[in-house]
Amino acid sequence: MRSLQLKRKRGFTLVELLVVLAILGLLAGLVGPQVMKFLGSSKTKTANLQINDLVATLDLYRLEIGRYPADLKALVEKPNDAPNWNGPYLKKGDVPKDPWGFDYQYRYPGENGSVDLWSLGADNRDGGEGENADIHSWD
Repeated sequence: MRSLQLKRKRGFTLVELLVVLAILGLLAGLVGPQVMKFLGSSKTKTANLQINDLVATLDLYRLEIGRYPADLKALVEKPNDAPNWNGPYLKKGDVPKDPWGFDYQYRYPGENGSVDLWSLGADNRDGGEGENADIHSWD
């Protein structure tokens, strides 16, 4: 009898382990999609904030140089045709990528404002919905 009690105290039974795994599976199934939805929306909000910051930086560039740059690289490297350049205008030393790791799209002169700056979203293609939707400076 005593040896039977010692064997039982050594570990978990298979049934106990299966119950724990089933509970963990249910929790992951319920909580996982909510976490992923929150993560996707936070990347969209981050892209929106970065676009607003970049547009403000482009405005500062225009105030000092007299016009907007031909490309975003001029915010970190002095172009030959900008004698009043007082940069770099971005602290990190390089133009940031969008939260999905793609380059921001830039157009000067803009079709929707002085400049157009946008991200193509998670799929890096025009259009889309949800996390794949484009984020524009003019919205």
